[in-house]
Amino acid sequence: MVQRPEIVRETSAAGAISVEQRLSFAELAYRQSWLRKALVLAVLAAAWEAYGRWLDNPLLFPTFSATVEAFAAAILSGEIPAKALVSLQTLAIGYGIGIVLAALLTTLAIGSRIGTDLLETLTAMFNPLPAIALLPLALIWFGLGQGSVVFVLVHSVLWAIALNTHAGFRSVSNTLRMVGLNYGLRNLALVRAILIPAAFPSILTGLKVGWAFAWRTLIAAELVFGVSSGSGGLGWYIFENRNALETTNVFAGLFTVIMIGLFVENVIFANIEKKTIRRWGMQH
Repeated sequence: MVQRPEIVRETSAAGAISVEQRLSFAELAYRQSWLRKALVLAVLAAAWEAYGRWLDNPLLFPTFSATVEAFAAAILSGEIPAKALVSLQTLAIGYGIGIVLAALLTTLAIGSRIGTDLLETLTAMFNPLPAIALLPLALIWFGLGQGSVVFVLVHSVLWAIALNTHAGFRSVSNTLRMVGLNYGLRNLALVRAILIPAAFPSILTGLKVGWAFAWRTLIAAELVFGVSSGSGGLGWYIFENRNALETTNVFAGLFTVIMIGLFVENVIFANIEKKTIRRWGMQH
C-alpha cells in the first residue's frame, strides 16, 4: 500500500471570512419600528404643509403649522382636554359593556351548539347594520345625552369582538382542548386556562377592530347628540367650530382624534401585544 503524503495548506489572514459584522447606523435606524413610523408621519405632515401653502386658503384647508398652533392654544386653554375627557369617558363605558357582552355570547357559543347558532344568527343580522343607522332609534329609546351614544357604541363594538373571539376559539387545536380536559378543566375553567391564551391573537385583533369602530362611531354620534343635547366631546367641538367657520380649530379637533388613535394603537395595544403574544412566541 502506498501512502500519499499529507498536504497542509495554511490559510492566509487576508482570506479570512468575517462571521460577525457591525450594522451601519442606517441599518440600525431602519430596524426601529417607531422611527420608521415617525418618518411616515413626518412625510405626511410635510405634504399637508406644502399643500396648505400652495392652496393658500385657510378657510378651506389650513396648513399643518397653523393646525398645530390652534391645537396648542386649545390645549393650553383647557378646551380640548375637557372635550377629550368627555369623549373618552363615554367610550370607556360603551367599550367595556361591549366587551362584557361579547365575552358572554362567545362563552355561550363555545359551550353549546344552540349558543353557536345564536351568535352566528345575531352577527349575521346586526353586524352589517351601520351603527349610525341606529341613532334615531337610540334617540327615541334613551333620549338625549350619553345613554344614546353608549347604545350605538355597544353595537359597534360587540359584533367585531364576538366574531374574532369566536373564530379564535374555533381555531384552537383539539390537542390543546384534550390536554385541558385531561387536567379536569371544564366550561369557564377551560375557556380561561386554555382557549383564551391560545386564541389571544384573534381576541386582540377583535379588540383593535372594536376600538376603531367605537372611536369613529363616537365622534359621529357626538356630532348628532351633541347638537341635540347641547353637550358633547370632540365631535361637538368639531361641529361648533364648523358652524363658526373656524376651520383651523376643526382641523385641530380632527388632529386630536388622530393623535388619540395613534396613542391607543401604538402604545396601549402595542404594549399588550408585546407582553402577551410576542412574549408567548405566538408572533414575531
